[in-house]
Amino acid sequence: MSAGAILVLLTLANVLNFYDRAIPAIIVEPIKAEFGLTDGHVGVISSSFTVVYAVAGILLGRLADRGSRRTVMAGGLVTWSLFTALTGAAWGLVAIIVFRLGVGIGEASYAPAANATVFDTFHPDHRSRAISIMQLGMPGGLLLAFLTVGPLVQATGSWRVPFFVAAVPGLVLAALLWRIPEPQPGGAEDETLRDYRATNTLDALRHLVSVRTVVWLMVSSVGTQIASYAVATFLVPLLQRYFHLQLGRASMSTGVVLGITGVSGLLLGGFLADRASRRSPRARLLVGVLGLSLSAPLVLLALLVPRHQPLLFSLVLGLGWFFNYFMTSAWVPALADVVEPHLRATAVALNFAVGYLGGAALGPILAGYLSDWFGHRSQLHPLAGQLSAQAIGLHRSLLVIVPAALAWAAVAGWLASRHIQADHQRLVARSAP
Repeated sequence: MSAGAILVLLTLANVLNFYDRAIPAIIVEPIKAEFGLTDGHVGVISSSFTVVYAVAGILLGRLADRGSRRTVMAGGLVTWSLFTALTGAAWGLVAIIVFRLGVGIGEASYAPAANATVFDTFHPDHRSRAISIMQLGMPGGLLLAFLTVGPLVQATGSWRVPFFVAAVPGLVLAALLWRIPEPQPGGAEDETLRDYRATNTLDALRHLVSVRTVVWLMVSSVGTQIASYAVATFLVPLLQRYFHLQLGRASMSTGVVLGITGVSGLLLGGFLADRASRRSPRARLLVGVLGLSLSAPLVLLALLVPRHQPLLFSLVLGLGWFFNYFMTSAWVPALADVVEPHLRATAVALNFAVGYLGGAALGPILAGYLSDWFGHRSQLHPLAGQLSAQAIGLHRSLLVIVPAALAWAAVAGWLASRHIQADHQRLVARSAP
């Protein structure tokens, strides 16, 4: 099987990865109505997924480094597809949380093994574009979800149907993933890197956190995940409550903001990052830092748009999210620049674990409970007679959290860029005969 065909399969599986995890964010209002939930409960549902994703990801990343990456990916796809279907049969808050935990375990297997497979298949000079193409699954899956789930719920009158529909293609793709060849770790490198063979998971983690670039990239990931998961969880409800859009239109607008801009942002970011990598690993990472530096003020500006201009809000927020995706094209190849081949799946898993535990798990809970708090205080707001307490609370919550988290990510990414050149040289020196 060619490298291009492998990349296509990895990208399609990534589309399903993000499609399945996006469904609960789109149907927040129907689930709240049926089970009597608050925004804080919604944050807990989202965070239950991310916590188990983070913890399981490290163990599954080590399994992918020590065994068959193909098997880890395919087995995870079967697992998350089955639990996605079970979510559609949930009978209450606890059942939803338990089934989302199962989805999180399945999906935790995918990103570390898939990214490491790309590292092993594509030359370093082409990795950013290859990673960007695979990561098109992120905005592609979100776009597909936001364009289809809302209309599907409206057409069927049930929020449960999308979960059943989403499970079917995952089982088909799992069978195809089992057929891809297993690449040789480090086989795409120009030079032969002497591999660091960790004797156990703790040994591997100690080695990784001794690399300063890895540490600062994890800190940056916390910021990006806080922003990303706060927006992904609450953008549809914000458009419904604050801008008074119907579910179908709110879902489609969110698809444009998080999906279409992501496709273009990843492709341009990957192209610019690979061009910059010809100069140095640091130049490639700085492309991502620049993107975050532009994203933070644009997102702040979007959240200050008046409530009667939802189109302008979506356009400005989409432009901010376009630049946010530049970092996705840069940070994953940066790990390969400073980490040995047999630790790369673990390095990706560790970055996701820290980002998810410190960011993705915190972002929805923080946004949800801060929304509830602001909502209770909304009687003093000048728009209290025109907007619901929930609308005011959610808007102010996202206004506080999202731009600040993106600025944090940009600063940490810049600090990572200060160390990447030296860390890369140490990696090459360790491999010298």
